[in-house]
Amino acid sequence: MPVLGKSVFGSGAVPGAASKNIKKTLFVCLRDLLQFPPKIRPYKNLSHPLQFLVSQATMEAAEVSFSMPIRLLPEDIASRIAAGEVVERPASVIKELVENSLDAGATRIETETLEGGHKLLRVRDDGEGIAAAEVALAFRRHATSKLATAADLFNILTLGFRGEALASIASVSQLSCNTRHVAEVAGTRLRIAGGEILSQSPVGWPKGTEICVEELFYNVPARRKFLQSPRTERRHIDGFLTRYAIAYPHVAFTVVHDGQEMLRTSGNGVQREALQQVYGLELGASLLELAPKWASGEGLRVRGYTGDVTTHRSNRGYITLFVNGRWIEDMRITYAVIQAYHTLLPVNRYPIAFLLLEMPGEEVDVNVHPAKTEVRFRDPDAVFRTVQRAVRATVVSEAPIAAAWQPDSSSRSNLEAPQATTPAPERQATQNALWVELASLRPAPQLAPRGETAPTPGPQQTPSSERSSRIAPGIKLPPLRVIGQAATTFIIAEGPDGLYLIDQHAAHERVLYEQLLTAWSEGGVPAQPLLEPVSVQLSAEDAARIEEHLPALAELGLTVEPFGPNSFLVRSVPATLKHLAPQDLLADIAAAELDRSPIREGLEAQMVRRICKRAAIKAGQTLSREEMEALIHGLEQCLSPRTCPHGRPTVLQISVEQLALQFERT
Repeated sequence: MPVLGKSVFGSGAVPGAASKNIKKTLFVCLRDLLQFPPKIRPYKNLSHPLQFLVSQATMEAAEVSFSMPIRLLPEDIASRIAAGEVVERPASVIKELVENSLDAGATRIETETLEGGHKLLRVRDDGEGIAAAEVALAFRRHATSKLATAADLFNILTLGFRGEALASIASVSQLSCNTRHVAEVAGTRLRIAGGEILSQSPVGWPKGTEICVEELFYNVPARRKFLQSPRTERRHIDGFLTRYAIAYPHVAFTVVHDGQEMLRTSGNGVQREALQQVYGLELGASLLELAPKWASGEGLRVRGYTGDVTTHRSNRGYITLFVNGRWIEDMRITYAVIQAYHTLLPVNRYPIAFLLLEMPGEEVDVNVHPAKTEVRFRDPDAVFRTVQRAVRATVVSEAPIAAAWQPDSSSRSNLEAPQATTPAPERQATQNALWVELASLRPAPQLAPRGETAPTPGPQQTPSSERSSRIAPGIKLPPLRVIGQAATTFIIAEGPDGLYLIDQHAAHERVLYEQLLTAWSEGGVPAQPLLEPVSVQLSAEDAARIEEHLPALAELGLTVEPFGPNSFLVRSVPATLKHLAPQDLLADIAAAELDRSPIREGLEAQMVRRICKRAAIKAGQTLSREEMEALIHGLEQCLSPRTCPHGRPTVLQISVEQLALQFERT
């Protein structure tokens, strides 16, 4: 028998780690192999019988070598795994540190970052501080001053209670803590790197705590490379800090990025002023305060502010919820706010709301997520009803345009639970008899254009998909003659093969979209300089988004210059959109969350879609015959006239044959 070596394995020998296991199993394999009859032995097609033995033994040895005993993880590895649940990005660090400062009774909180938190995150407060004997203990896992017994878990009124934040942050960064307890005369300085304490010494320090976090994820390179750009990380930090600055108006917040002060609140306790300092004077002053008589019930009290029916955005990100002082993300309560505006806002538009919910600690469980951003209510239906009723009553009573609509008993009961609903039309045209008649045409299967077969809707198909499936996108329109306008929403036109109903808003969106993209692709959109620059103030989070896209905006004819913290000067707008308010235009672009789009289309195309949404003719707007004819002519020139840039149909066609059939003409 040849020796185990190159004669069997070719150019190399058995790896050392597996050779011992091969020797142990080799004779077992040989014994089993000899039991096969000669004609069906598995090695009969191999160049050498021993090859089969060695390959079989190698596979068994590999199985043995991959089996691992159960053992406890080392403390440093366990800490890094725990840090992955608590510390997702620099904003997570700021959140945990600021919440600790608020729990410590701080009235002044200063935050500073370098390179979006990649290099430095600093939080300083004037709270009660940490006692010298407890500083090192505070950075151990599950060390907290907020809980004493298991019963305390069912009545949590503090922001930080799990005892994981400081330990997790310290395990993935180079951290220093300077603190002095209110009852002590000297402070303490503690330095930690990768979870290991380097030094602890006394230091002169005012009352309060300062924690500096440097080189976040320096010892976890796989996590560090997934951090976004400094500008994006800074925006996430601003999104958290601005929310807490409004929720805690008695605390003076200061935010500094790369040496530049971006936000400063007075801390005078007036929430309306905090709203104005964060959102800007105009928007902060326009929000409606929730009426107290509608905002309480069943152990729950709702405070805060919400926008009127003219103040809305393109996504749900401007609905902010706090429960017992804690910022949460709850889709059910968010839906309650959206349902409160049912039929009052245009389709695909969402309100601005800042709500503070207060309830007994035993009615809400905040210990359901390591980052403490999700909660569980004992009676979620009661919370939904109270929030929906409070917001709805405030909007209807304060906004005259909304007071004309009142739900009947059946629709009122439907609003109490978060059922999936079809989006409402873009105005209150649902009350118009003509709109009802037009809407009844949608399910008719005979409305397909000539030459097309109307598809049979499936059980999951929505009315909008039925409409869009009947008109193939990309087919140009024939010449049309305008007949008139219906419900101040639809243009009625006649074509060679029947009637056309055209959604004036969707059609104008398509026309503007193709005009702007064509101008941009040909070298630039013509800009209309403003006689005087318009100053626009945005929230810190929105301002960061606009700063990211200033060059792209300039190519689209929108010249915007930074003008102080969270402020901009608009010097020009696209020539075809000179009637737009720059404040509304920038707010819509910032709300688009362009960097989060799952569809990798061009940035300019995304911006153009957002601009066209704001600039297009609205439903409910009366048009002259000349305006309707100009719009129809523009739609006829479009490459894809059948849908708007967002995919909604622009045209509904009724053939002559179908008209005759409806009138029973044979």
